[in-house]
Amino acid sequence: MHFHQHGYVSADPRIEAAAGYGIDRPEELPDEVDVLIVGSGPAGMVAAAQLSQYPEVSTRIIEKRDSRLVIGQADGIQARSVETFQAFGFAEEIIREGYHIIDMAFWNPDPENPEHIIRTGRPKDDEAGISEFPHLIVNQARVLDYFAQFAKQSPARIAPDYGIEFLDLAVDGDADRTSSTVSDHPVSVKVRYTAGERAGEERTIRAGYVVGCDGARSGVRKSIGRTMSGDQANHAWGVMDVLANSDFPDIRTKCAISSKHGNILHIPREGGHLFRMYVDLGEVPDDDARKVRRTSVDEIIDRANAIIAPYSIDVKDVAWHSVYEVGHRLTDAFDDTDETAVDSPSPRVFITGDACHTHSAKAGQGMNVSMQDGFNISWKLGQVLAGRSSQELLRTYSAERQVTAKNLIDFDKEWSTLMATPQEELPDATYLEDFYVKTAEFPAGFMTEYTESMITTSPKHQELASGFPVGKRFKSARVQRNCDANFIHLGHEARADGRWRVYVFADSPAPVIGSAGTEGTSGAERPSGADGTQGSKVTQLADWLEFDPASPLVEFRREGDDIDALVELSVTYQQDHTEFSFPDVPTVFRPHVGEFDLEYVEKIYAAIPEEDIFDERGISRDGAVVVVRPDQYVSGIFPLDATDEISEFFSGVFLPAQ
Repeated sequence: MHFHQHGYVSADPRIEAAAGYGIDRPEELPDEVDVLIVGSGPAGMVAAAQLSQYPEVSTRIIEKRDSRLVIGQADGIQARSVETFQAFGFAEEIIREGYHIIDMAFWNPDPENPEHIIRTGRPKDDEAGISEFPHLIVNQARVLDYFAQFAKQSPARIAPDYGIEFLDLAVDGDADRTSSTVSDHPVSVKVRYTAGERAGEERTIRAGYVVGCDGARSGVRKSIGRTMSGDQANHAWGVMDVLANSDFPDIRTKCAISSKHGNILHIPREGGHLFRMYVDLGEVPDDDARKVRRTSVDEIIDRANAIIAPYSIDVKDVAWHSVYEVGHRLTDAFDDTDETAVDSPSPRVFITGDACHTHSAKAGQGMNVSMQDGFNISWKLGQVLAGRSSQELLRTYSAERQVTAKNLIDFDKEWSTLMATPQEELPDATYLEDFYVKTAEFPAGFMTEYTESMITTSPKHQELASGFPVGKRFKSARVQRNCDANFIHLGHEARADGRWRVYVFADSPAPVIGSAGTEGTSGAERPSGADGTQGSKVTQLADWLEFDPASPLVEFRREGDDIDALVELSVTYQQDHTEFSFPDVPTVFRPHVGEFDLEYVEKIYAAIPEEDIFDERGISRDGAVVVVRPDQYVSGIFPLDATDEISEFFSGVFLPAQ
């Protein structure tokens, strides 16, 4: 963790100094804000947390509840989400708190006694080693708490404004929505207080942008004229979180249970006692008129006991329960602009999560995908409102996330259908288990792949780093830090601070002879690169990055900023960490930062011989540059000497320094 650069810190280093709008942040919702987030669910809280790193942006988040969420309906935390938590600094805490899914048991009717179930398979949850992070079960309320803590401790000091509900909005027709920078607030938003002394009072505020994170019945979606379409719900499930005793041997293991009496998706919860059951209530007749929604929890418990015979559950307490019908619905776009029109204005209003895509809970994707929606739009808003990028960047949100949601719905249709299908109607006895194993990467959150855009290049140089697919999330691997020999997961060092990352992988020169601390040349005589030659491509790249006017570190650097304020560099060498020392590395990889101009040397790495990152991620021995955007997705791969291409790419992302 990087701190002390502005002076000695003796208190919790996660609490950053207030800045910008975080200084003397008003208690009351102001009349004018740059970003108004509606709803404090997963997408809303991620967006608030990310925007809290942009103190120059006035951001508020409103929630109609009068306080924090107490009982969350979502609980499955996929590995991609835990990876995101790492960027926000709380992965370790939530990993300790959560229930870890290691296996998944499959139960089916006993061929010798079809009225009873038997275990037919128990595959590993992540047999292929998709991620170094675990698959967790954690109460949604706790996830929101962690994001709230991050937002409150960040420079903008963002906290939810509880007890305020969204009513309607309108965007000024004559607003300038195409300028490269933004200073106006053309969105008028009507809100109403739902709690406290002002309960019932309505008022109108002005916003530059609105992010609707207000659920399946989204008022924001309605206000911009977006509608959801898709399959009608035709299958009902009862879900309950219970404290119970049971003789079912896999009561503390995730299970897919299929019996003559229906199906159950069983999920143990954190804490050692609580578990959740999704209980099959069967097909819903067309003339049901929502009567199935009135199914009592006692009926759900009885149905569960019938399904798991010869075992049973003795419920002692019901923490929460509900009945829902599986439906798959999607909006045609996730913002308020018409991309079919050539002169369509840049968007001002965005929708996320259940406001724009709904599906079953069986794949455990609702909260996870919603958080990625919030992460995606928030860094883009921060960059635009900070004057770093043009409003064109905002068009990429709907283009990227709408495709992701469509893929999720297609997957969930297949998975939820299989979950509700009796085993005898499946192609073979292990069909469901085999589907679970072979599609594991999708529900883990790692199949998202963004296509070419202003922030994603073509894959023409993909062969230089085949293990970092362009458009997919940066898959971390271990390296060894040069300065102290610590083993580091390279991707885990990236914080959700709005900065881009440029990972430089060096070409393969001869090791330095006579580096610092050994016999040989003096410090003044040592070459500038760890390769020992002035002609190394990585040395030439470093010189370009530090001094050339076309370098993104030079062209877009504002007066007074540290050299890594916008783009953080790291370099990984092929040599063992003992074969060179950080003073031998080009100075751009050991930047001077903070008010004391302190040299920072912890971004210089070496490959680990036993698990060489160059081999594990298919990186060319001729070296490569991997550019990663703030939400951890790979934007492009470049040769070390492709400075013109690198310059051209960043010129399409950033605005010139002002």
